[in-house]
Amino acid sequence: MCMPRQPRLDAPGTLHHVIGRGIERVKIFSNKADREDFLNRVEQLCRGGALIVYAWALMPNHFHVLVRTGRQPLSKSMRRLLTGYVINFNLRHKRHGHLFQNRYKSIVCEEDPYLLELTRYIHLNPLRAGMVKDMSALGRYPWTGHSVLVGKVKRVWQDTVTVLSYFGTRSKEAMLHYESFVRDGISQGRRPDLVGGGLIRTLGGWAQVLSMRRKGIRVASDDRILGSGEFVGNLISEVDKREKETLRLSSKLTDLATLGRKIAKDQGLLESDLRSGSRNRRVSRIRRLYCQLAVRKMGYPAAEVARYVGVSTSAVARAASSEDLPEIDTYL
Repeated sequence: MCMPRQPRLDAPGTLHHVIGRGIERVKIFSNKADREDFLNRVEQLCRGGALIVYAWALMPNHFHVLVRTGRQPLSKSMRRLLTGYVINFNLRHKRHGHLFQNRYKSIVCEEDPYLLELTRYIHLNPLRAGMVKDMSALGRYPWTGHSVLVGKVKRVWQDTVTVLSYFGTRSKEAMLHYESFVRDGISQGRRPDLVGGGLIRTLGGWAQVLSMRRKGIRVASDDRILGSGEFVGNLISEVDKREKETLRLSSKLTDLATLGRKIAKDQGLLESDLRSGSRNRRVSRIRRLYCQLAVRKMGYPAAEVARYVGVSTSAVARAASSEDLPEIDTYL
């Protein structure tokens, strides 16, 4: 029996390892134009504040990126990246239809120690695959973030400061120590423990988990998460809390209009006031409350909320991401 897909885990500032594969192992990067098109789209997302990119690798039939989410959910960033890329790829190669597997894989990662471990793992992909012959060639290879971190290729949108800060305060020294760290990872080979499974893989697999359970030791695990038991448990608890809030709200307030009428009545406004786009301070405050509930708690897209309240999508996004208003608790 097929299990239903689990919802993605995301929140502003979350670290994700994202993997996208070509459908039926088809090539998703055939030439330089393909790779540059993909990276230009990543750059746009970085410049817009949607993503911070620490590591990446473009392989013939798949890609890896290690990113921190910013001003918008990961799902929105990936949809914008992949949809635009597929349209242009199909035009360039005179093809049609799907290019990627139905769903990219995203794994929420605990920063310490996985930011560095994943950076090394991702950047060694071309070497493990035999696409480059040694570390010197990897340093010159333009289709991973490794060449950027060692100063051979310039990609201003890639965050190099965060990774290199772990290896020293002076740029050249940090680059050398980082490169040594990556070289030490070659002997580790493929790392199945770094592609999710929460604590299960970090413990050494299900056999170890079951052994601990027989001893009465239970651990949290989730194939969407890579981290310690405490990290996994806390993240699952937070997601469960958000899902319960969403269900509770949705059972009482079935759509945007119902929510709007309810808030307007409770706050002594007309629904038309809420939808007027007015900059009146009181109306703006109530609209901010509405955006927080509609976007953050009920999961509506900012664009759909913007159409209802009569302001721009960016205004809704700012309102939704601002500090919670005290009144929000009365609706949860």
